[in-house]
Amino acid sequence: MSNPYFAFKQFAVFHHLCAMKVGIDGVLLGAWASVENVNSILDIGSGSGLITLMLAQRSEAKIVAIDIDANAILQTNENVFKSPWQNRIVTKEIPLQLFVNETTDRFDLIVSNPPYFVNSTKAPNESRTTARHTNTLSHNELIANAKLLLKPTGRICLILPVIEGLQCVDFAVSVGLFCTKQVTVYPKPEAVSKRLLLEFSFIFSPKIESHLTIESNERHQYSAEFSALAKDFYLKL
Repeated sequence: MSNPYFAFKQFAVFHHLCAMKVGIDGVLLGAWASVENVNSILDIGSGSGLITLMLAQRSEAKIVAIDIDANAILQTNENVFKSPWQNRIVTKEIPLQLFVNETTDRFDLIVSNPPYFVNSTKAPNESRTTARHTNTLSHNELIANAKLLLKPTGRICLILPVIEGLQCVDFAVSVGLFCTKQVTVYPKPEAVSKRLLLEFSFIFSPKIESHLTIESNERHQYSAEFSALAKDFYLKL
């Protein structure tokens, strides 16, 4: 979903950037993930660089953005180059599984808006298939590998469809990670929930559960809670 009214407050409107795709999932994760006491961030599956740049605006952290798709890294690089934060962002075209073995870095925050179609018809375009399907990185692999890159006090933040998200919560426990925050996202009031925002940590604490509705009953009218979350990134909210 492209939105011409989406902007970073310190530089150009998104449609002036190269190939910037503005999806609501990425906006939610980029605006919601806590950057408190965060000095290092890893964005797994950077795509066009949306979440990377949102987190760069919200923090002073150094950020590593990785993706296995060459075109995605090209888009991330071009958009990062046009931003005020290029000196804090490094991009790599590399699978997560290989990155784990090559880096000695550990991160305060790891974020991902991962592929989510597990058993469905593949798109004819190879890049689109990679972006939308888990055939190159399952959700369990994502969590297990991200755990290896996390500092002891670090956090992993994901956005996933509800069923897949609940499955990840169960799997995370088996590898020593605990879901500390869970936001159930609804597209509209009284609609069926479509997404979960999830935060994982090594440190066990009672899970904080909440909900977020994106739009009001009027089409294209954002709710007060979504507006409060994303106001720094939209020209009109």
